[in-house]
Amino acid sequence: MNEELFGRQLTAAQLPPTFEPTDPRIVSRPAMTISGRWVRCERCHQQLEKAHVALPAGGYYCPDCLALGRITSRQSLLTIPEPNAFPPQRNTLTWAGSLTRLQQICAQDVQSVFVKRQRHLLWAVTGAGKTEMLFLGLADALKRGDRVAVASPRVDVCIELFPRFQQAFTNTSMVLLHGQQTEPYRYCQFTVCTTHQLLRFYHAFDILVVDEVDAFPFAQNKQLMFAVDQAIKPNGACLYVTATPGTELMHAVTRRQLTMSYLPLRFHGHLLPEIQCRGAWHWREKLRRGRLPTALQVAITARLRQHKRFLLFVPHVAQLPDVAAAIRRFAPKASFVTVHAADGERVEKVAAMRQKKVDFLVTTTILERGVTFPDIDVLVLGADDAVFSTAALVQIAGRAGRNAAAPDGKVIYWIEQTTLTLRRAIRQIQVVNQKGRRLPEWRHA
Repeated sequence: MNEELFGRQLTAAQLPPTFEPTDPRIVSRPAMTISGRWVRCERCHQQLEKAHVALPAGGYYCPDCLALGRITSRQSLLTIPEPNAFPPQRNTLTWAGSLTRLQQICAQDVQSVFVKRQRHLLWAVTGAGKTEMLFLGLADALKRGDRVAVASPRVDVCIELFPRFQQAFTNTSMVLLHGQQTEPYRYCQFTVCTTHQLLRFYHAFDILVVDEVDAFPFAQNKQLMFAVDQAIKPNGACLYVTATPGTELMHAVTRRQLTMSYLPLRFHGHLLPEIQCRGAWHWREKLRRGRLPTALQVAITARLRQHKRFLLFVPHVAQLPDVAAAIRRFAPKASFVTVHAADGERVEKVAAMRQKKVDFLVTTTILERGVTFPDIDVLVLGADDAVFSTAALVQIAGRAGRNAAAPDGKVIYWIEQTTLTLRRAIRQIQVVNQKGRRLPEWRHA
């Protein structure tokens, strides 16, 4: 059936040996367009200067999407228009949970947006149950035979979301796509993928959800924004989901280019844990001498003694070995690992934390969002470092208190100075909590 090309865009070199090239449904278009001294890649829409991307044998290539396979001006992009070739379903949603009143309002907004094929922002605080609020609209879309996708900038988020969607839609064909994936691509009605993987799709999806839309590398990335627009059908619906919308999204709402739903309270009715700041003077110099700030050492020791699990964030990958060595000096029996974006064992280490095989993780901002561990505290060393954006500091704080049985996790940031970025993060959480207190669902601690 040549399903590999349904709503996809691939070069001839990327097609499997079983592909039938004489299929009359195949649409071909140039992989790159040339104009004056510029060439433009039609897969990622990057405009490149000829002199910088010329090939010795002639023609041009695109270095910006090289990770998806080399594409040159001598190739074509092949696609078969999306046929929505899915068997009819009656009982698409197999999730047995329930929504709160506030979640139900947002879920109905999402369902309406999908039906009307609109663009919408779902702004809900960390731990509000955003994934569950998608189920109603997605189930309705799947019943109609729509092809749907949920994309996120982060691999960790995709890996966490995929089994949750599998459990919620057990009768629906589903595939997980990301750069570390070893399983071959399958044509499915429901796709969970990183936003980079959207560059392989062309007018494929009736419904596209972009989760954690403010996260790196999606935020401010024109290439990935183009990928979203290209992957959706011309009459498709797009839902942006985040707890920390950036100024561009909010301006789009103001200009009425996006509609919006807003939920300032977590699903269990408790407020967001607020940030506590502690002084950590000259901590970098101490770390170079193999020591952590005394107050942080005391905080870690106390949590190990109480069997309280936690995440410890540090600003930079290069600091991870020194922090780990310092901890092992005063807590030699502690069970923990370090993890970062380029860690080849990243998925396994996060799974070990989730399965309670380790007491804590020492990590970078790679775990600032999209991962849920029940009943943890959050500690940050050097929260005033420029690497932490306001959104990142809010998201990191949001890792605590996500479980209904333990909604009051501690969030402690060690700093040398109070930066504007940090003040904004503290204020953002306070403002959201003020709005949450006005709702009848608020549960007093």
